[in-house]
Amino acid sequence: MKQLILLIFLVNILISCTKEVNIDIPGYKAELVVDGNIETDGHPVILLSQAANVYSESYVETYLESFVTDAIVKIVVDGDTTLLEYRLLSEFPTSTQKKFAEMLRVEYDEVQQLPIKIYSSSTLKGEVGKSYHLIIDFKGKIYTSTTTIPQPTPLNSLQWVLEEGSEEYGLIKAKLSDPGGKFDAYKYDSRRINIQSNGESKDETYRAGNGGGRIFRDRYFDGLTVDLTFKNPQKKKDSTINDDFKRYFRRGDSVLVKLSKLDQNTYDFFRLKREQLENSGNPFATPVNAKTNIIGGGLGIWAGFSPVYHVVYCME
Repeated sequence: MKQLILLIFLVNILISCTKEVNIDIPGYKAELVVDGNIETDGHPVILLSQAANVYSESYVETYLESFVTDAIVKIVVDGDTTLLEYRLLSEFPTSTQKKFAEMLRVEYDEVQQLPIKIYSSSTLKGEVGKSYHLIIDFKGKIYTSTTTIPQPTPLNSLQWVLEEGSEEYGLIKAKLSDPGGKFDAYKYDSRRINIQSNGESKDETYRAGNGGGRIFRDRYFDGLTVDLTFKNPQKKKDSTINDDFKRYFRRGDSVLVKLSKLDQNTYDFFRLKREQLENSGNPFATPVNAKTNIIGGGLGIWAGFSPVYHVVYCME
């Protein structure tokens, strides 16, 4: 009885202390977000948007309306200035469309259906060793960024190696000889170029895996030769592949491996972006803020890549 009386007493206290609390959500401030890159022999691809207001009652509509359409975007290289065109993605070369699909990590046929406009140039292409100075004039404010396409480093002795216990699936093994003496960072992508019955490659675009994929630097092998193992980063959609080998390359595959060099600002951005995605939903993870190389108050990245391509035939 005493316990029951005590419980009723505590409940009455809690009820009597109940009070409506009004939380004042901080004001929303839109910021320019830059998602752009240029690589060797490739055209620049830049998508501009404004940070969406997550407190909007119509978040999806707000996001779709966040794309920036009225900026003036220029790239300066070797003293020459190129004014980028703002057009529908479908109006640019196929290589540009595929590059954008890789940026969004969606299939090529899917991105072709999106009514998205981007900033690009059909004449300007990336060259190794050159720096590209980005200038964005938006609502009377100037945003700038500079990225460099570094000297590439090829892989050594690539081969497909069967997984132990399997006669059909394996991984790609390679060696990388780091030049040493300075900061070097790398990004791995691949796609299977087997020609299908419809005349198209098995994978239309490159993939790098979740959160930017296989991005690494030479902190622990500066100037040394290191062994690398590459998995298949493409979507797990082939129902004919054994579930235990979804990230393996199959006997008969022809794989185009793409290893790109990137500068330190680009590496830092994608490394922290990957950490954000990996820590998402983990209440014990340390909060991570992705870096940006956009000067003037913007967010995002203006990235330069210098890829080297290798073909690997999956056969013994």
